[in-house]
Amino acid sequence: MTLDSAVAGKNTAPGSRDALGAFARWAMGVSVLLTILIGLLGPSAMVPGPAGPSWHPPYSLDAAPSGHLVIAMAALAVLLGGAGLGAALRSRWRPDPRWLLAAGSAAVALLAFLPPSGSPDHLNYAAYGRLAALGHDPYAVTPAELPDDPVTGSVEEWAGVTSVYGPVATVLQALASLAGGDSVRLTVFVMALFNAAAFIGTSLLIHRFTGGDDDLQRRAALLWAVNPLMIYHLSAGMHVDTLAVVCMIAALVALGAGRLTGGAGTAGAVDAVGAPPHGATGMVAGGRAGRRSGRLWPLLAASGLLLGAGIAVKLNAGLVALGPAWALRRSPRRLAVVAGTATAAVVVAYGLAGPHVLDQVGEAGKKVSLATPWQLVKIGLQSLFGPGAYTLWIQIGTMGLLAVLAWLLLRAASGAGITPGPRSGVIAPVPAPGGSIPGSGAGGTGVPLSAPAVAAVIVTAWLFAAPYALPWYDGLAFALLAMTASWPALEGFVVARTTILSLGYLPAREALRPDDLLWLKTVVRQQVVPWSLLALTAALVWWAARAAGRARRRPASAAPRR
Repeated sequence: MTLDSAVAGKNTAPGSRDALGAFARWAMGVSVLLTILIGLLGPSAMVPGPAGPSWHPPYSLDAAPSGHLVIAMAALAVLLGGAGLGAALRSRWRPDPRWLLAAGSAAVALLAFLPPSGSPDHLNYAAYGRLAALGHDPYAVTPAELPDDPVTGSVEEWAGVTSVYGPVATVLQALASLAGGDSVRLTVFVMALFNAAAFIGTSLLIHRFTGGDDDLQRRAALLWAVNPLMIYHLSAGMHVDTLAVVCMIAALVALGAGRLTGGAGTAGAVDAVGAPPHGATGMVAGGRAGRRSGRLWPLLAASGLLLGAGIAVKLNAGLVALGPAWALRRSPRRLAVVAGTATAAVVVAYGLAGPHVLDQVGEAGKKVSLATPWQLVKIGLQSLFGPGAYTLWIQIGTMGLLAVLAWLLLRAASGAGITPGPRSGVIAPVPAPGGSIPGSGAGGTGVPLSAPAVAAVIVTAWLFAAPYALPWYDGLAFALLAMTASWPALEGFVVARTTILSLGYLPAREALRPDDLLWLKTVVRQQVVPWSLLALTAALVWWAARAAGRARRRPASAAPRR
């Protein structure tokens, strides 16, 4: 099912045939089809060939396409995906969000039966799961230490590195290994099923969360369910980040559902959490919600457990927890429940994983990606002061940039009207007795920021500030933005960043890249992309500063722009 066919005949809104919308449909559809075709063609410079009987899934045509062809297809998929998504978010195209959800889910389900593409990371996952299934500690033993094993011996680039992933990810990798045995293909396939379930589950959760407002649901589906960049990276690429995303989105949905069980008198800080629409839960504000207030504490505890599970997949997902912490800051008991259960889940998970679980995480925290602007800073420092990693300097710069960006974006968000009214289900502010809305943002507009909105701002600031970042990390930002009201400017920055960074990792695997395409690494990844992202980051800071200034000057009684 293509994006075009999924929405054909369902678009009846005025202006639905505008040129921008037509381009968006075409570009996004072609991008997803190219992504599918790359996997369908089989092993190539973009697709590692999984060992094992050919009748085992995942399946492909084994067409042996040339490296030039598949890399060109990937580049086109990224460019069309980014351009199409940007156009869709700004066009008058109004497809039925249910059809977008169905189309995206169908594409993701199909990709689960095709070999993963873009990078060899899934072979690392299989190897770590194999080590765990055999009784070894993947945080202390490397795949290279079992070179004769058919699964650990298949790792391409990180054979000498222990696992950097959290214990929940390792458990799922071990389960896949137990199901797949010594077959790389079956192990990868089981992990692909987990990944597809997580991606589709996230789509359904976001769709439910934004229920009651077709425009929000439509935009949410564009940012996640049919987002061609995320389908390319998280579905076809099968990165473990998808598992962290579904945990964090589920945590925010549970937190929002907990808000509805608290009755009409719930504190504004809790109302700022965000909640599913009344119709979706069968509840209305007031007495009926109050009668069901017994569900509040279990939902808050579930939210905390899900936050802990997400952190136990990847540590950086923990940034999302700052959203609930902000939204519940004026409700200490509720905050204690969420924070306590999240902390307990993290402590138990990492405690059971053993003493070496954070060894590789500490090393990874000192790295600088070739494609980030910090690589330019590192090279500059080396040219001025001689050889060295200058880790401390870069970490200080990172924290400073993160703090500035987060502060500016939070101020801008409080005045941008990115948190809609009660009908949307994303936020339902309750006026205080004096008539003002409690929990107002820093910009002084009186509009409280929801937990997803705060989390989206913090994660976006981190992505732009981090010295080590890869394009599939951006999935967390897209999912969080999908849970807030429309903020076109910030969405545009994130789409541009993901598109540019994606072009720097063609292909992310080095094994079969044609020799005459080495410039993709030495020129594009190490020069063009870092300078482009530096310019984009500077533009984001400039825009955020101007937006924050406008929010500060706007009178508290002024209605925020929608």
